Amino acid sequence: MKTLFGLPKKVIFCKKSLISNQRPNSSIEFRHRFNSLKKTINIDKNSISDAWKYSRKKKKIDFNYREKQLLKLLKLHRGKHGKYDCIVPGSGGKDSCYASYILKYKYGMNPLTVTWPPIMYTNYGYKNFLNWIKYGKFKNISAKRNERETKILTKLAILNLMHPFQSFILGQKNFPIRIALKYKIPLIFYGENEAEHGNPISDNNTSLKSKSQYTFENLNDVYLGGVSYRELNKRYNFDYNNLKNYLPPKKDELGSFPLEIHYLGYYLNWIPQETYYYSVENCNFQPRPFRTQGTYSKYNSIDDKIDDLHFYTLFTKFGIGRATYDVSQELRNDHLTIEEGKKLIAKYDGEFPSRYFDEILKYLNITKKNFFITLDKFRSPHLWKKRNGNWYLRHNVNKTGLDD
Repeated sequence: MKTLFGLPKKVIFCKKSLISNQRPNSSIEFRHRFNSLKKTINIDKNSISDAWKYSRKKKKIDFNYREKQLLKLLKLHRGKHGKYDCIVPGSGGKDSCYASYILKYKYGMNPLTVTWPPIMYTNYGYKNFLNWIKYGKFKNISAKRNERETKILTKLAILNLMHPFQSFILGQKNFPIRIALKYKIPLIFYGENEAEHGNPISDNNTSLKSKSQYTFENLNDVYLGGVSYRELNKRYNFDYNNLKNYLPPKKDELGSFPLEIHYLGYYLNWIPQETYYYSVENCNFQPRPFRTQGTYSKYNSIDDKIDDLHFYTLFTKFGIGRATYDVSQELRNDHLTIEEGKKLIAKYDGEFPSRYFDEILKYLNITKKNFFITLDKFRSPHLWKKRNGNWYLRHNVNKTGLDD
């Protein structure tokens, strides 16, 4: 049976964390096209995923030793006389609150916070951003996006890739590097390494982000919204200056600048629930006043109205939604039982994100008809089957799919 995106033909679920082998690994966004083949999480012959294996390995890590490594790194970079000595990117979510606050108040650093704003801020997300800066007493540089560029790139990413969040991810990852170069701050900290959630275990063996992920050489290799740089230039009159905040620096722009991008979660035992409680206590972080559609939680990825739609498109493309992602993480941290996880997935996975849907389409000038016609093009035949006019999964973790 045909599969899209190079996904494994046989659907397998991890018996420990309930994640599916259809889950894509993190990849380089500015090379993403419709026909790009996805590498996915490895699940072995015993139905155990690499993410689960790493979660067991993580329990044996000596974080006291790793904290000593962190202290050595910080000593090398710590500024004097009020100079900024590191950058913490973020928009006021729990992870950026935790990382910046602990670096400043526990480890004596002077972080500059850098924000690429969400595509469409939620009210509570923006309040959390303001609280982050206020309660942490942080200096912040926020990008002033060009709305035309944002709308065009986001719309293209939906219509060509069914990836509503791409323009934000690109800005979030690359704008802070531009600021680091401008102000000569060679140390950037992100929170946890996304590799923990499913990339090969070896990707977690270092705190450093690979330079291949934040440099490039040739504009001909760049695709944004699934469209080549040349075509963007021709069709929308975008030049490099228009797009550079969405792109990492060229190798010659980086030059000999000794930039290091580290994951703080390599040095500290990063647990999402604990970063949430820490951020509530220290930065007055507030969860959503209601449950997030598609899952059971209220505090993960809540600052952008497009977030919920992003996770719904993942459900469409890969057969696993936001509840599966949340359950898998909580199982790996021993916060749920398998039975509880399966019930939560059955109840919430694939719930349509109606709350902001109409507002998003209006902002991007996409009709509902066009959106849903396009969405169906991203349903891989080995995952979905249409019956009586409705789409159903062939396989799910509760074994109630059409082909289970």
